[in-house]
Amino acid sequence: MEETYITVSEVTDYIGSLIAGDLNLRHIFIKGEMSNVNLYRSGHLYFTLKDDESQIKGVMFGARYKLKDLKPKDGMKVLIEGKIDVYKKNGVYQLYADKISKDGVGDLHQRYLELKEKLNKEGLFDESHKKKIPNFPKRIGVVTAQNGAAIRDIITTIKRRWPLCEVILFPSLVQGDKAGENIVYQIKRSEDFDLDTLIVGRGGGSIEDLWAFNEEIVARAIYDCNTPVISAVGHEIDFTIADFVADLRAATPTAAAEIAVPPYGEIKNGVSQLKLRANMAINKQFGDNKSKFDAIVSKKLFTNPSEIYAPKEMMLDNLVNRLEHSSQSLIMKSKSRLDLIKHSNIFKNPDEIIKDKQENYLLQISKLEILNPLNTLKRGYTLAKSEGKVISSSKDLKSGDELEIEFDDGNVNTKVI
Repeated sequence: MEETYITVSEVTDYIGSLIAGDLNLRHIFIKGEMSNVNLYRSGHLYFTLKDDESQIKGVMFGARYKLKDLKPKDGMKVLIEGKIDVYKKNGVYQLYADKISKDGVGDLHQRYLELKEKLNKEGLFDESHKKKIPNFPKRIGVVTAQNGAAIRDIITTIKRRWPLCEVILFPSLVQGDKAGENIVYQIKRSEDFDLDTLIVGRGGGSIEDLWAFNEEIVARAIYDCNTPVISAVGHEIDFTIADFVADLRAATPTAAAEIAVPPYGEIKNGVSQLKLRANMAINKQFGDNKSKFDAIVSKKLFTNPSEIYAPKEMMLDNLVNRLEHSSQSLIMKSKSRLDLIKHSNIFKNPDEIIKDKQENYLLQISKLEILNPLNTLKRGYTLAKSEGKVISSSKDLKSGDELEIEFDDGNVNTKVI
């Protein structure tokens, strides 16, 4: 029976197909220690990943763009996400990395998520607590490293955009074990400087480098700060806890400076435009008012005022004449009435009028005398009264009633039997 021989390439392809068909190897998470690290000018990273008993070749294409702030080096313990495949040219399987991070980042990420959830439940991230960033600040504070690129970028940007603003640096550690405490101290210290805005941040770095801005004491210091705070941690994709608590988040220190101040040139141009529009409006209003004034001045009231008041004078003269005529007529009527009264009998023969009135008075008195009940008593008659009322009929009385009998010369009390 004749043997069938296959080529090396065929064997390699077969092994490659077996590996490619294994789903466990198509997306793998693997950790180990890096060695033989070599970053080529092309941007590709070549390395060996090993542990105490084994090793595997590895490569990351475009590493210069994917890794950003991570700088792989020999002896670094890492976590890698990628796949296993065969490199046909050498006939070896190797690791193709998509993501590389330092080992231990997983623990930090878990701490980050736990603190984020805790502070979120307490309401530290609520929009209702966010303070408005002033539009035209006079003084801005910056909490960052004294000699870092962040402060240079911030100062340069602010002076370029809004040279009227003063910048005060509160130098702080931004990396390491003591960085969190130092940041908190400088945030509290900044409140004594009457700032309009406070920028807190640093340039980019790995999660370990930025960890100070994920500490709870820093988050609470930012939340308690009375000055509006812009978080400026240079990590454009990921957010730190400080970003969530701050009143506003900027992707980089430079972006924070651009947010904190308005563009002087644009403001100046805007003011110039407003000034131009105001002048145009004033000139238009002045022209409109002048036209109205000219129209008023041209009226007869100003050109020939006598035409206005002459008719009024005529009306006044007419009214005066009517008043004088009415007064004379009234006086004449009153004088005529007075003459009539003066020639009446009351003035000609007053004694006769008095005599007539006196005789009539005496007549009325004599009539009243006839009706006077007291004259009846003088003739021997009496008046019977009960409780002050005159009794005119015996039917008005009953046995036991008390009576008062009035005579001409006195009264007597009696009782009905």
